[in-house]
Amino acid sequence: MQNQKAKADTLRALHADGVLVLPNAWDAGSAVLIARAGARAVATTSGGVSWSLGRPDGERLTRDEMVEQVRRIAAAVDVPVTADVEGGYGPAPEDVAATVEAVVAAGAVGVNLEDSGAPGGGLFGPEEQAARLRAAREAAARAGLPELVVNVRTDVFLFGIGAPEGRLDDVLARAKVYAEAGADSLFVPGLLDLDTLAVLAGRSPLPVNAMAGPGGPGVAALAAAGVRRVSVGTAVTQAAYSAVHRAAVELLTEGGYGALEGALDFGTLNGVFAD
Repeated sequence: MQNQKAKADTLRALHADGVLVLPNAWDAGSAVLIARAGARAVATTSGGVSWSLGRPDGERLTRDEMVEQVRRIAAAVDVPVTADVEGGYGPAPEDVAATVEAVVAAGAVGVNLEDSGAPGGGLFGPEEQAARLRAAREAAARAGLPELVVNVRTDVFLFGIGAPEGRLDDVLARAKVYAEAGADSLFVPGLLDLDTLAVLAGRSPLPVNAMAGPGGPGVAALAAAGVRRVSVGTAVTQAAYSAVHRAAVELLTEGGYGALEGALDFGTLNGVFAD
């Protein structure tokens, strides 16, 4: 547990200065490669974890299935691991508490907790989500890791909740309530407008996490806007699985191997896991 506490402290410190960049992992192998590339921490992606088990995203896994993947990832790398626990695998504070205790036991030192229950659905009210956040904090303390880093995700922009002109104020109001309930950082997927991000980062009581990807602002631009944490959601998983699809289609339809060119050679890749 002392090592886990040290990793939690490290993850917390990484939000305090500069920008923390997190290429999201979905299994132990991807986590090892991401860590070897120089990532200072590893974040899981619920979509990637779900796809790796043959399921769609959106809490289609059981809590136990998700936790087992987190356990394997945390055991495979030496850097801090923060787990995407979606909406907590149940709406009640008790559900969130059970999830947090389980991922702490699996070796995670951080969690993402959404304020929406399902993709395309409505959001929990700020006070409802605050109760869930307090349950997460209390559960982490019971599990022996009060240092757990809680990255609260709000889907106001992602799901287009309310009138566009009111969304920033909604997020700021939620950020205040969530901070008071014990959140450590604020994740706002669906928002990549740099001017709006700058206002949010300047007024939020919590450091801001943005979800970026192809076509969006680069890490340097996001950092200049005040963003302190950048993740890419399922984007790395999509790239990997797209490579599988392209290679399979080419092999089965043309009998060619062009899509396999440029890959790491067997010895190099095998050596990564032999270390």
